[in-house]
Amino acid sequence: MRRFRLAVAQIPPLLGDVEKNLALHEKVAREAISQSVNLLVFPELSLTGYFLKDQVPSVAVKAEAPALEPLRSLSHRLAMVVGFVEEGPGHLFYNAAAYLEGGEIRHIHRKVYLPTYGIFDEQRYLAAGVRIRAFDTALGRVAILICEDLWHPATAGIAAWDGAEIILCPSASPGRGTGRTGPFQNTRTWEQVIRAYGDLFTCFVVFANRVGYEDGACFWGGSEVVGPTGESLAKARYLEEELLVVEVEAGALRRARVANPLLRDERLEVTLQELQRILRSRQQDQGNAGGEPAG
Repeated sequence: MRRFRLAVAQIPPLLGDVEKNLALHEKVAREAISQSVNLLVFPELSLTGYFLKDQVPSVAVKAEAPALEPLRSLSHRLAMVVGFVEEGPGHLFYNAAAYLEGGEIRHIHRKVYLPTYGIFDEQRYLAAGVRIRAFDTALGRVAILICEDLWHPATAGIAAWDGAEIILCPSASPGRGTGRTGPFQNTRTWEQVIRAYGDLFTCFVVFANRVGYEDGACFWGGSEVVGPTGESLAKARYLEEELLVVEVEAGALRRARVANPLLRDERLEVTLQELQRILRSRQQDQGNAGGEPAG
C-alpha cells in the first residue's frame, strides 16, 4: 500500500434512471478530482437504484458497454468503484460492482449473498455471484463485498486471507427498527460489524452506503472508513448527501499487523478441514431428510 486519499460518494441514485445517475457520477467524480482524491467509492447499484424488480433487464449493461465509457475515461484521473446491474453470459443479471482504474475495468465483484427476507427479494430478479477475490491495484490489494455479503463473516475472512489490505463495501441499506445511537436499529449493527472486521482482519474497511427513499424505504447513509485496528477514521452524516474524504496512511496497516499478527497465525488447513466436515454432515442430513420414511 501507499498513502492515498479516499472518498465515499454518499448519494441518492434515481430508481431506473441510468442516464441521470451517470451524470451524477461524473459530477461527483470531478468534485473528488478537485480534492485530489485517488479512489472514489459509490454505493451499491449506484447507477440504477436498488428496488428495481422487473426493471432489472432494462437497466442492465455488459461490462464493455459504451454507457460506461465516461467513467472509464475519468478513471485515468482517479480509481472508482461503481455499482450497476451487469448482464453476464447467458443473459443472467448480477448485482455487481466494478473497480475502474487507468481507463479500464480491473475487477468486477458479483454479489454472492442475495437477501430474500423482510423487504428484500433480490433472488427473484438476480443471479448470485460465486467468487470472492482480492485483486491488485495501484493503491494496494483490494477486495469488494456488496452489502449483505459483509453480514457473512466468512466473506471478510476470505478477502483478508487472499491478501486484501482494503475491503470495500458498497451498500444500499434501508433503515430497520428504531435506533438509540443512530436513526435505525441496523445502523448500530453495521457500525459494530465493520469496526470488528477492521480489527480482526487488520485491514481498512470502507462502508459506502447510499441515502434517499425508494418504495417507502429510507436509506440512512452513515458511510464510514475504518482503520486496521477498528478505529473510525471518518464518518459521514446520517440521511444526507455527502462526499466523505479521508487520508489513508499505509503505515497504519503495517503497525497493526506487526502488533496483532492474526493473519500470520491463521490455520487455513484447519478451517478447510472443518468446513469440509460440516458440509459433509449437512449433505448427509439433507439426504436423510429426503429419503423414504422408515417402517
